[in-house]
Amino acid sequence: MIWIYRLLFIPLLLLSAPYYGARMLKRGGYAKDFSHRFGGQRNLPPPADGKKRIWLQAVSVGEVEALAPLIDLLSKDSRIELAITTTTSTGYEILRKKYSDKILFTGIFPLDFFPFSNRAWNKIKPDLCVMMEGEIWPEHLHQAKSRSVPIALINARMSDRSFLRYSKAAFVARRLLGKFSLVCASSEFDMKRLLSLGAPKSRTFNFGNLKFDSAPSEIFDSEEKLRLRRELGFSENSLVLLGSSTWPGEEELLLSVMGKLRAENIDCRLLLVPRHAERRNKIIPLIEPFPHCVRSVGKEAKEGTLVYLADTTGELRTLTQIADFAFIGKSMPPNSGGQSPIDCAALGIPMVYGKNMSNFRRVCETLERSNAAIKVPNAKAAMGELRRLARDASLRETLSHNAKSWHAGNIGAASRTYEAIKNILKIP
Repeated sequence: MIWIYRLLFIPLLLLSAPYYGARMLKRGGYAKDFSHRFGGQRNLPPPADGKKRIWLQAVSVGEVEALAPLIDLLSKDSRIELAITTTTSTGYEILRKKYSDKILFTGIFPLDFFPFSNRAWNKIKPDLCVMMEGEIWPEHLHQAKSRSVPIALINARMSDRSFLRYSKAAFVARRLLGKFSLVCASSEFDMKRLLSLGAPKSRTFNFGNLKFDSAPSEIFDSEEKLRLRRELGFSENSLVLLGSSTWPGEEELLLSVMGKLRAENIDCRLLLVPRHAERRNKIIPLIEPFPHCVRSVGKEAKEGTLVYLADTTGELRTLTQIADFAFIGKSMPPNSGGQSPIDCAALGIPMVYGKNMSNFRRVCETLERSNAAIKVPNAKAAMGELRRLARDASLRETLSHNAKSWHAGNIGAASRTYEAIKNILKIP
């Protein structure tokens, strides 16, 4: 089967190159260590005596941040050394910023084609390979198998789209999933889906979602929150609405909410953190009618700023701490899939999101059952619920308390995954 994949990879790569090339140019930052994509990582020495080397792959910013608690556990273990790769330029920026001085190697994941993958494997020389969530790369799996290196899939999930695709190719799914030495599902629902597709029963477990264990590197006290509010040009008593990882069309919705609340003499300010910072040029014309600040131009905003555009990478968790309530992006039509609501819940930020949260379906269902978040069917309902939250401090307090309790009851995935990894490596 691997030879069929290798033959198909070349035309598929050529067909997709214009799309991905344009996206790289648009987002920028891809020139850094671009050779890694062709297996040009630096040649690592063999693992030190008595140590086991783990190659961790995390696609983008969200996965890199979700790995933080597990990386902390692994990096403190003197018997383990880590090589971590990522796929996107933004993920690589965060990876280098947070871990370059803590681990053996940070780099870019190679294209999943024989010469590039083989070259990277020869340079990294892992004793265990770990992939995240829905990443199942046939060549990468084959390289592990040919070297008798165990490979684990952690925080594994199976979206509706992926499940449908794999269901149509059941034989392929079963062959691929059967190569994993360990599958750590992020929920009971995902575990059942993975098992139905052929994941080995004896090696598949529900360890919970790593994102529950991940938290901001620094939790602010009241003085620090006030300092950050002032940096953003917001007053101590203003009500801050956060647009968390927003997508096209959602900024307009939130600007409208802010305008209506201010017309009701509620001092609402808007903090926009778009999912893709490069969209700034499309968002800035929308906020120009209001006193505003663009973070990439200057962090310090003037007093009286009504809209603050945080068009930077890796700061969402920090900025979330000053919000009074939030809207979760990519959840309102025509956008779909949703962005993570877990960080807002961990910090006790009352939140509203649209119906299109399929990437976090089970997470959202439990949030809603716990009365820890509000789901809405359309933009009109979103406006109504956000305005209700702005007016009702007791409702915000209830949602905040419930969200924190919900989050506290779901932590522990990092320690369970760490123990399972040690077991694979036969580390007591």
